[in-house]
Formats: sequence, C-alpha cells, structure tokens
Amino acid sequence: MKISKSLIGLIVVSAIFLIYASGFYKNLQSNSALEIVDFSKKESFDSDHIPSNPDRIPLYGDLHVHTKYSFDAYIFGVTATPYDAYKYAIGEGIKHPLGYEMKIKEPLDFYAVTDHGFYMGMIENYADTSSKMSKNEWTKPMHNLNRPENVTVESTGERANLFSSVLTQAIIKPYPWWHPKYLGAWLTNNIQLALQSFDYDVHKSAWADVANAAEEFNEPGKFTTFIGYEFTASTQVEGGNLHRNVIFNSSKAPIRPWTRIDSLNPEDLWTWMDALREKGVDSLAMPHNSNGSNGQMFEVETFRGNAIDKEYAEKRMRNEPIVEITQVKGTSDTHPLLSPDDEWADFEIMNKRVGSRPPTYSMPQGGYVRDAYLRGLTLEWKNQGNPYKFGLIGSSDTHTGAGAFDEDNYWSKTGVLDGTDMGRGSVPLTQDRIDQLSQYAIDYDQPISVKEIDGRTYANVGFDQWGASGLAVAWAEANTRESIFQAFKRKETFATTGTRMAVRFFAGYNMDSIDLNSEDMVKNAYANGVTMGADLFGENNQTPQFLVWAQRDKLAAPLQRIQIIKGWVEDDSGTPKEIIYDVACSDGLSVDPKTNRCPDNGARVNINDCSISSDVGAVELKAVWTDPNFDPTIKAFYYVRVLENPTCRWSTWDAVKAGVSPRPDLHKTIQERAWSSPIWYIPESSNLDIIPL
Repeated sequence: MKISKSLIGLIVVSAIFLIYASGFYKNLQSNSALEIVDFSKKESFDSDHIPSNPDRIPLYGDLHVHTKYSFDAYIFGVTATPYDAYKYAIGEGIKHPLGYEMKIKEPLDFYAVTDHGFYMGMIENYADTSSKMSKNEWTKPMHNLNRPENVTVESTGERANLFSSVLTQAIIKPYPWWHPKYLGAWLTNNIQLALQSFDYDVHKSAWADVANAAEEFNEPGKFTTFIGYEFTASTQVEGGNLHRNVIFNSSKAPIRPWTRIDSLNPEDLWTWMDALREKGVDSLAMPHNSNGSNGQMFEVETFRGNAIDKEYAEKRMRNEPIVEITQVKGTSDTHPLLSPDDEWADFEIMNKRVGSRPPTYSMPQGGYVRDAYLRGLTLEWKNQGNPYKFGLIGSSDTHTGAGAFDEDNYWSKTGVLDGTDMGRGSVPLTQDRIDQLSQYAIDYDQPISVKEIDGRTYANVGFDQWGASGLAVAWAEANTRESIFQAFKRKETFATTGTRMAVRFFAGYNMDSIDLNSEDMVKNAYANGVTMGADLFGENNQTPQFLVWAQRDKLAAPLQRIQIIKGWVEDDSGTPKEIIYDVACSDGLSVDPKTNRCPDNGARVNINDCSISSDVGAVELKAVWTDPNFDPTIKAFYYVRVLENPTCRWSTWDAVKAGVSPRPDLHKTIQERAWSSPIWYIPESSNLDIIPL
C-alpha cells in the first residue's frame, strides 16, 4: 500500500505531539501565569504589635524601579540587583554604572522593584558566555557586554545600537509551528515558550529573585516592599506607550508575570488580575508615562476600538485605581495646549512617545490626567461609565535601582547613556565627545545627535526633557503591606516631584466648624467628611467646604501656595470645563478674588550659585475653602496642587557644577510640587446610580 507524503507528515507530527503532549500536560499548571507561588521566607508577623495611627501617617516610596533584570537596563550598563535597589532605599550607597556613588538623602518608607516582565533576566543570560543561550550566533554582540572595562561613556554607541536594532531583530524569533516547544506553548497558553530567544527557566529564576529580594527586605512597621513588575505594552500602529506597573498585596504572586508577549491589550492584563484575585492574590496596575502614549492611555474607546461601557469602566477601576502622574520621563498633570489658562502647565513636559525610534511627537489629548478626569466625566455624562476615577502617585522609573529625586544630585535614569552632564545634554560637549558621536553616526549609519545653540554644541538625545521625579505617598495607619495597599485601593494617595512635603485634603458640609489650629483637626476632618480619593455625595443642595493643609519638606524650599483644580462637564451640552483656584498663600498674602491668584511672594533664585530667597515662603499652609461657583446639580472633581518656591532645575545645577552658563533653551528653574488624588462631588440626583468599585 502506497502512503502519501502528506499522510506520513501527519503521522510524524502526531507522534511528536503525543510524545511531548503528555509531559507538557503534566506541567500545564507550572507554566500557567495563574499558578500561585508563596515566596514568604520569614515567620508571619503579629500586626497587633505594630503601632497603628487612626489619623494615618504619610509614607513615602517608589513603585517604579528597574535593575539588571530589565532588558534595557542591562544593555545600558546596569548590573545592580534587586537587593542593591532595596539597600539604596533604606539609605545605603550603591554604585552607578559609571562608578560614582548614589545615595538617598533620607531612607524611604516603601519600595518596589518592578523590572520589565518582558524578557526578564534574558539579556544578562545572553551576555553570559557559559549559558546555553549564548551559543546562538545572534547573541554574540551581547557577550560580556558589561565587563568592567566596557562600562564607559565610550560604549554608548555600541549600546544604543544594540538597543535599537540588534536586540529588536533577535528576540522575536519563533520556533517552526511543528517544533515541540511551539506545541508546548500552545498547550500551556504560554506564548513565550515558542520563542527561540526565550529560556523559561532563566525567566522564572529572575522573577523569583525579584520576589525573594522583596521578601528579604520587607520589615513590617519599618520598611515595606512589594513584589511587582512592569507590563510593557504599546499600541500596535503608532507606538503609543501603554505601560503599567503591577504590584501584589502579599508574599504570594504568580509563577511568572503576564507580559506583552501574552497580549498587548491592557484589558487582558485586567482579566488575568481578576483571575488571580479569585485565587486570593490581589494586585494593582498603575499606568505611567501617559504623556508618551500619543493620546492612547486615556482614550474614549477600548484598545480594540469598541465603545467604552460601564462594565469596562468598572473593570478598569477595579484593577487600576491609581496612576503615576510624574517620573523621570516627564510629568503628566496637564499640557499648555490642554490648559492654556494654567500658568503652571508647562512643567517638565516630555513631548515624545516612549521608546519611539526616531523620537516622535506624542499628542497631548488623552495623555494627561486632568484631561482624563474630564474625559471620564464626559463618558459618564453619556451614560458609558467613568473609567478614569483614579488617584495619583509619583515614582521614579529609575533603571539604575536608585531613583534620582533631587535636582542638586541628579544622575538621570538609564546608566551609561545619561549618567554624565554632557550625556544628558545639560552642558556643552568637549571636542572628543563630539568626535565620539560623529564616529558613532558613521559606524551605525545614524544621524549625529548634536545641537548647536549660541555657538555651543550639546548632545541632542532627548534626556534634557527628563526630570528628577517623583515619589508616591500613601496615607496609611502603619508601615505595612496591608495598610499601604489599602491606601492605594481607596486612593488616599498623593504624588510629589521628589520633595517630601505632606498634603491633606478633605471635603464635607461641616468643615468650617473645624479649628485649623486644633490638635484634633485631622480627626475631626475624617469624622465630618471624606478625604482624597473619595466621593462626596450631595446633601439637600448644600455647598460643601474643602479643607486643605500642606507642610513643607524640611530639606526643600518653603511653600508658596496651595491650589485647588476643579473640573466639570456642563450639564446641558457635555462640554468639559476646568478652573484653577489659589486657596492659600504664603507670607500672609491673600488671594485676589478677581484673578483667583496669590500675589507674587517675591521668592527668587540666584542662577549663578542656585541659592534661593531665605526670608519668604511658608513652613505650613492651611485653609477651608468654598467653591464660589458651586452648582449642586453638576458632577465635578477637585484636586490639590501645592507649589514650593522656585529652585534650580537639575540642568542648571549641572551647569553651575561644571562652571558654565545654563543651556539657554531649557527652563533654568522649576517649582517642585505635589498633587493630591481628587475628591469627586456626586449630585444628590445621581446617588442612586453609583455602583461601589
């Protein structure tokens, strides 16, 4: 009997399938992103022995930290481990890739290493010439990449080329469809197993090390860590940033992170998070760099282009109750094009899409949080639900394990590329650096990245748009995972640009009865109203009062003013509106009722040495404020922005230290600031429509 070639092929494939399927089926759960691992190493602690403050305390931290396990960090010379990152957070000095010490001025209260889930640990493995992966021809450019003699400014061209071309071409390389690993990927719903450039054991080992480091340094009552990672997705066509950091609420976490290889769609991430929640593991996803999303982070339709509905809104808010408003790659409060009447809108704007090659403009509409709040109210006005009722935090996005939060001690983000003043474009290039960039352009067929300004040559690489920011702050009863995580969920959080000011924000119908100078001010505010992150429901068409309080960072500049930013949608037309009110002024000054602004308090900066006015500004500001244009029938949001006196920007500090004049096209000063999570006013007529999240 003659058997056709196609039948023989089918028999062979079936045999291979049967041989491997049984083994892969047995390991189905071990490859599943829903398998839970308990990483706890210490004995359980008794929370009753940890002091708890019912009035809550401000705890400062960073929930966006990368180490050597992130593909981009390792390429750019970073060899710091998650353990090094936690050492930095508690006050120890660690080394920058270029050799100098990085040390924080004051220890933080909480920290999370959030390495990219995508290819976590793989680039270091490619560089290790003893690894199985290193035997592949395409890994050769990465062999021994971070040998000590190669972690230099001179290696910048090689590293940039690896990141932008070699790595991209190498990593997404699947096995043929008939290969056992391809079949295994299908059987276990673990797509990354089908990639020739991926070693699952290496990946799981790196993830376990991230989790184990968090467990080792978690010290309830003193220092809190969270197991976490970054979900690094983007839109498929225009490359808009859709990145999120994911943190877990306990020592339990999945055996592997859900990554962009599983799906680019954030809705699939939320589905996975919901499934983990059903297994007893809660988590939060925190969008960041919405400013670099090309307007896609806070869209008015879903990832697939469908209409947003209430189910979508509830699912998003259940999984993403807080958003990172500020970090090294710019601030996402608002944009001058979105808020032309906001004099403070032009603050640390990064106007390029994240990771775009070449750098491409990012549309501001749909990319900034104030606009998102207005879009949420507009969607709600159209009865589609509100997917943008989120609270606010800041974080760093450092890729060195160590956030550079201080303008006067700034080492930027990525390592070798931007770890020097010339590399980040703040001081003129020397001739040898110009020659290096020229040679790089020749070697790698790239345009030379320099810019002539007033007869001086600067690096033109986009790092000049980055900033020394930011911090996440949670109002929590105690410094424990449970307490801080619950603060995130109820959105009782605020963001700062790195300064450690404290900000309170309450609303209610009896706030004017509270003595602002009483020791019981906070207790009474909690008893008489709601705090940041909450809804305030209308009562008998009463006009609410808002209590605001801010205290300066003892190591930073004095406070200048407190502002309340209001947004609403006109009930008859659905037109979004915003207005800014100054509500507390320093130095005994009063708000002008016509302009809603504090007068200039006279604070100045000496650009020659960065000294600031020593006799103006406030240690503390507080007020009870009533909206002069309040309409009890219209939904609205209110959030606080606190401004310090002006100080030198990091680029000016670089110039002062180098003994040159500041680069003329960059802002010479900034006003450090904080933003509270909003309070949403819900009219009495709308109360029956509210569904608790």
